[in-house]
Amino acid sequence: MPIAVGTKAPDFTLKSKTAEGLVDIKLSDQLGKKQVVLLFFPFAFTGVCTQEFCDVTSGLSSCAGLDAEVYGISVDSPFAQEAWAKQNKIGIKLLSDLNKTVIKAYEVAITLPVGETSARAAFVVGKDGVVKYAEQTPSPKELPTFAAIQAALK
Repeated sequence: MPIAVGTKAPDFTLKSKTAEGLVDIKLSDQLGKKQVVLLFFPFAFTGVCTQEFCDVTSGLSSCAGLDAEVYGISVDSPFAQEAWAKQNKIGIKLLSDLNKTVIKAYEVAITLPVGETSARAAFVVGKDGVVKYAEQTPSPKELPTFAAIQAALK
């Protein structure tokens, strides 16, 4: 089960690959400025994850009007994430949890036949750093409830 609504969101610093190179993204840098949507997913280059992030790019772009920053988090390397994003025109900033510390802090680590990875999960973190919405899908094949995420942002 993921961490509960009302919990202080665990802070983290993760790597993201940008045109400028590898950059550190720290959750607490957003606090007080914007709400944050964290979308955990098992692996890049898989069918359901690709569908989710293509849907997110088109559907959750409305989060921009809701004053929210959206991050996708997986255990893939930032280089694999960058290649996947380019190949699939994914416009969400992807963060690499290669060491699996954040998936454990948010209590969404699962073991699949290929090893430990992230469950498919979504969190909305308020400007105050408190979790306003938390969802872990019953199966990695199921997508999060985007309407509920948007409702939590309003």
